[in-house]
Amino acid sequence: NSVRMLPAAVRSLAKPQYGTRAALALRRITPVRALSTIGLARVARFSPSVPLVGYVPSNRLLSLSYPRVNVSIGMRSFATQPEGDIIKVPSMGDSISEGTLLQWSKNVGEHVKQDEVVCNVETDKVTIDMIAPDNGVVTETFADPGTTVKVGGNLYRLKKGAAPAASASAPTPAPAASKPAASAPEPAKAAPAKADKPAAAPAPTPAPQATPPKPQPSTPAPSSTPSGPSEPRERRVAMPRMRIRIAERLKDSQNTAAMLTTFNEVDMSALMAMRTQYKDEFEKKHGVKLGFMSAFVKASVAALIDQPAVNAVIDGKDIVYRDYYDISVAVASPRGLVVPVLRGCEKLTFAGVEKELAALGEKARADKIALEDMAGGTFTISNGGVFGSMFGTPIINPPQSAILGMHAVKDRPVVVNGQVVVRPIMYLALTYDHRLIDGREAVTFLKKIKECVEDPRRLLLDL
Repeated sequence: NSVRMLPAAVRSLAKPQYGTRAALALRRITPVRALSTIGLARVARFSPSVPLVGYVPSNRLLSLSYPRVNVSIGMRSFATQPEGDIIKVPSMGDSISEGTLLQWSKNVGEHVKQDEVVCNVETDKVTIDMIAPDNGVVTETFADPGTTVKVGGNLYRLKKGAAPAASASAPTPAPAASKPAASAPEPAKAAPAKADKPAAAPAPTPAPQATPPKPQPSTPAPSSTPSGPSEPRERRVAMPRMRIRIAERLKDSQNTAAMLTTFNEVDMSALMAMRTQYKDEFEKKHGVKLGFMSAFVKASVAALIDQPAVNAVIDGKDIVYRDYYDISVAVASPRGLVVPVLRGCEKLTFAGVEKELAALGEKARADKIALEDMAGGTFTISNGGVFGSMFGTPIINPPQSAILGMHAVKDRPVVVNGQVVVRPIMYLALTYDHRLIDGREAVTFLKKIKECVEDPRRLLLDL
């Protein structure tokens, strides 16, 4: 009896939190037959069908004493670890220490090629594709979608050089499946035979009497509609990491900068006439369309050169004047607002600006904006006019000191040479940090942009 009770006694030692499998040995009774293929130990003589497996700490040796049996539990590991090298979360930027795993593009057991995307990680600024460093098979993953992964932490295990496993086994079952498919129509013939017997049942047709209840369901149907309000009328979802970061930065900007906004209006007649006259020739030569943004970028560069304080930034108790002009352009992406940077705008032509904007816009729509595309920037332009905005006050993009807001172009009555005429007008808004930029400098800056846009020849003549 003591021996027959042994499996239950040993099984009580099993603790899932311990990760080492123990092989059992019975003294004075019989040796244990260890099935190394699956890591189980069985008692060959008394209970061959009951596995005696326990999970115990690797530094302990347990023993049980029975009236006629001494049992000792010795350590022997039968667990097999997944093969392959552990791939860790790479560095995702100087200020980024963690991210949220969005999804696995490759699951365990799937083959992956070098530079192929294995998973996507969303950070505070951008979504990063984690690519495979080599060809191989994913044998283990260490994080689930929606969980946080830290830089340097284990991400997945890759068995390098392994070939796809599905190529050998997939073709063989295909022909066998075709034979049962051919036999499928035969049972279909047997079914109608059975259906002939029930055909006699319709002879006693009390069914017509069942039809009168049909008007009854029609009346309760509308009465059951009041149950609609009981359904949930709101949804709660986790805020994306990028949206959380955007909210933090915008609130920090409000709490830090002494923001003030000044306004002006721009007559777009001359710029629109120039665009209408040269847009076809421009697109034919440069391969991009001529828009309004290139004129506003070049006008902003001219105004920044004229008013260096707008291009400066506060650093502690110092003012840093920057003699380069990298202009950030706010772009809407599927995951939120991103602000890629046009670098060296003072060296770019109208065509160069339009080409850079087209490339960045395409990357933003495809959610492929990288961290280096958004790093830096000395001044920001936000064009809410593409969405129909007539008027607004943009918020400074820290650590910058000013931001220009463009709005929709609308025909409005204005006075020109003493006469009221209709002109296409755009309202401009400049939000600036009043700690660094005085009102005189801000108004002069915005007036400079107005003059350059209303007469683009000033940009050519450097006036």
